[in-house]
Amino acid sequence: MDKLGVQSLLFLFMFFIYGCSASSHFSSAEFGKEIITVKQWGGTPASRSEPANDSLAKEQTIKRITLHHQGESFPEGTDPIQYLRNLQSWSRKEKHWIDIPYHFIIDLKGNVYEGRKINYAGDTNTEYNPMGHALIEVVGNFEDVEPNEFQLDAIVKTMAWLAFKYNVPVDSIRSHRDYSSKTVCPGKNLYKYFQNGYFHRKVEEYLNYK
Repeated sequence: MDKLGVQSLLFLFMFFIYGCSASSHFSSAEFGKEIITVKQWGGTPASRSEPANDSLAKEQTIKRITLHHQGESFPEGTDPIQYLRNLQSWSRKEKHWIDIPYHFIIDLKGNVYEGRKINYAGDTNTEYNPMGHALIEVVGNFEDVEPNEFQLDAIVKTMAWLAFKYNVPVDSIRSHRDYSSKTVCPGKNLYKYFQNGYFHRKVEEYLNYK
């Protein structure tokens, strides 16, 4: 084979290798555009003027990613927009928190919604301190039901996006129950994806394409 032929084959080989990688490239910017903002779902942004625990209203630097579940039934047909509006109202009026306790909420169809502004630490009813944590909530009670494929895919993509954006190590992606002895959150049927390594493995696959 002549030199030109060898160069052509080398070009095709490199195109195949890098072309395949590019087609699976994890785009942080594109995923960010898919998130449904507070304004889009009809909420109001958190403000320091809201009644809140001062220590949790301070600005935070993201160092961890932590998964929660709603802990209540979320039947098919439930309106996620109304759920978010109710959650925001309850969080402020009943709990006197600055906003929804979570930064991102995932519905039954895998849609990802913006919750509390991420530079404010989240809130919790248990003893762990969520300062420095990016909190993801998945609707449903995963002690009783299984997560669907849309939710699992959205969880992995949200984790990978946050890990990429804030340079969070994969081993710093955990669940609520890993920080608290007072909860089973995110439920046994979601927690098993930490136990079997699924979440960490899939996040690493996404990050390897960045």
